[in-house]
Amino acid sequence: MRYIEVEPSGPLQGTVQIPGSKNSSLALLAAACLADDKVKLEGIPAIDDVKVIARIGQEIGLGWDWQPTGELWLDPRYIHSAMIDPGKAGSYRASYYFVGALLAKFGRVTLGFPGGDDFTQRPIDQHIKTFQALGAKVVFTEDHYIVEAKELRGADIYFDTITSGATINAMLAAARARGRTNLYNAAVDPEVVDTAAFLNSLGARIYGAGTDRIRIEGVPYLNGGSHTVIPDRLIAGAFLMAAGITGGTITVNDVIPEHMGSCLAKLEECGIGLEVRESGVTAYGGQPIRASRIRTSMYPGFATDLQQPMTALLTRAQGKSIITERVFPNRFNHVPQLRRMGADIEVRQESAFIHGGRPLSGGFVHATDVRAGTCLVLAGLSAEGKTYITGVEHLTRGYDNVIGSFASIGAVLKLREDDQDQEQLQVAY
Repeated sequence: MRYIEVEPSGPLQGTVQIPGSKNSSLALLAAACLADDKVKLEGIPAIDDVKVIARIGQEIGLGWDWQPTGELWLDPRYIHSAMIDPGKAGSYRASYYFVGALLAKFGRVTLGFPGGDDFTQRPIDQHIKTFQALGAKVVFTEDHYIVEAKELRGADIYFDTITSGATINAMLAAARARGRTNLYNAAVDPEVVDTAAFLNSLGARIYGAGTDRIRIEGVPYLNGGSHTVIPDRLIAGAFLMAAGITGGTITVNDVIPEHMGSCLAKLEECGIGLEVRESGVTAYGGQPIRASRIRTSMYPGFATDLQQPMTALLTRAQGKSIITERVFPNRFNHVPQLRRMGADIEVRQESAFIHGGRPLSGGFVHATDVRAGTCLVLAGLSAEGKTYITGVEHLTRGYDNVIGSFASIGAVLKLREDDQDQEQLQVAY
């Protein structure tokens, strides 16, 4: 069994280059299928989710050429199929973008249900609503669904809840639909803006991305082009939290601080000193962490993907902190693992009550998703004794090189594969 061994760390020091955004990359790679010529993408991270997309692309005819310089060339001109293998589609959440990207070209897309992190199953009802509003018929089977439309027609779409994924999927599907589409109650996330900017560079006509109302004027074709993905604000936030939890000084470079406003505000509230520059942020730990109250919400609120690593940070704060999870109310699988390490945390309904200040002890724990894995790495850095984290596959879904990234600032992480501790490792599940 593979696991990551985390040794307790003193104050971490150094600089981390932040990679391209995972969430944005997954949308951009599917969006490239809409083009009618070659596309160059820069900054795409070499994470496991991207590797799954590469395998899907090869099967449907998408040309894929990753240059040693880091540039990724995609050639959608020879895509011959819109039938996505259910097994591959089910291995990561954002597979649903292939529907929006392929429906206008092929008129019929077959796709497995989305997988990835499971917080008691993420709904896709707003995606289905979007496709139906644009004139498509959706048929569900046991392990996949089929979306079919002779022609996509523009429509007014009112989202029942703010959803980044459905907003992006609606832009993909409407980009080559006939007529005008208006999206109301749209998500305003940087990843939505990034996808719209990419599509517009290819010749799409998308207006208002970054506001809650987006207008798309459908076009008959899209050109080729190039685009650089935005930096990953979630990974950057986690490294800044590492400075607080270890009392160190960490700089994250190649970031857009404006994308991190709510995170930076909470870190300062918790006692972490910050120096913000045009494309970098330095976090200064060393001061006592202060208790806080946090409510997750859609952007520009505090991101749900940061609540798990933030939980690890707040175990260091004297007093009681409260985290209320309003995006995915069941996203607390990391809490039992922190309790195994000695944390005093109680979950009631959609809130976690953290009684901080108790020392953490290393041991065997299990990561159930990407951000839970990040949380446990941070906890392990401040714990007494070594921490062993199973569920490595979740971390590699979100990090290109989690070992190397943390090693660059002085942390000691090792990837192990050893059956001798099988019995103890199983206890963590």
